[in-house]
Amino acid sequence: MTRKVAFVTGASRGIGKAAALALAEAGYDVVVTARTVEEGEQYDYSPTLAQSRERAMPGSIRQTAAEIRHRGRDALPIRLDLLDRRSIDTAVEQALRAWGHIDVLLNNGIYQGPGLMDRFLDLPDDAVKKIFEGNVFAQIHLTQRVLPAMLDHGQGIVINMTSNAALNDPPGPAGEGGWGFAYAASKGAFHRLAGILHVELRQRGIRAYNVEPGFVLTESQKVLLGEDNDLVRQYGGAPPTVPAAVIAWLVTNPEAMAMGGQTIYAQRFCKERQLVPGWPPPRAK
Repeated sequence: MTRKVAFVTGASRGIGKAAALALAEAGYDVVVTARTVEEGEQYDYSPTLAQSRERAMPGSIRQTAAEIRHRGRDALPIRLDLLDRRSIDTAVEQALRAWGHIDVLLNNGIYQGPGLMDRFLDLPDDAVKKIFEGNVFAQIHLTQRVLPAMLDHGQGIVINMTSNAALNDPPGPAGEGGWGFAYAASKGAFHRLAGILHVELRQRGIRAYNVEPGFVLTESQKVLLGEDNDLVRQYGGAPPTVPAAVIAWLVTNPEAMAMGGQTIYAQRFCKERQLVPGWPPPRAK
């Protein structure tokens, strides 16, 4: 039970991968979960119904696991599809069977596919249901499966990756610097979970946080949108290592104990505490 274990969803690339590596560097062995086991697997990542087509993205859970082991920690790669409840149950069962407990749950993975950037009048019911399944109901299910083991262990940390879209209206329509209704609504519902967990379970050793990463230019966004797009021009963008460093801080720094239930704004937090050397880069004169 001296082993420290983190369970990370969406860990094949982006913020999830960066967080898994940061947690490994902080001394955690990591259960690495996502639906992409081997690089080259194809899924539909297109954010609108009109552009729906399958493609492969960089990264896989096996690659992330290899990088964790290279850092001297153990890794357990397990396929987990947020639209498949059985895969969620299997992943938790395998993790607990292998390592006995889970200290940190990072709910980072989200639904990827059509509907996220579609405008309200273009949204069919089935797309909305998939988005809520992958962004809300799957996370509820997973967290309910992990919490009993945390409570038996006497402690645990749940970190939920939230979004500015959950908190604010977009500056423009989807496709013009904004985001789709279904994405924003699903993240808004998910955003409420950390505060409820804090109120209900803090006396039993559970800490819960929201981390709002700001706009982060991930591998998927580079493939889908390019490195020069409306969102980049509107928000700039930080590397995935920024929210990852904040997550590692939350699970290792004693100051985080007093922040339970709060929303941590990763880019501001990282800048104030200088958690990533060289970021943000100095402004050009």
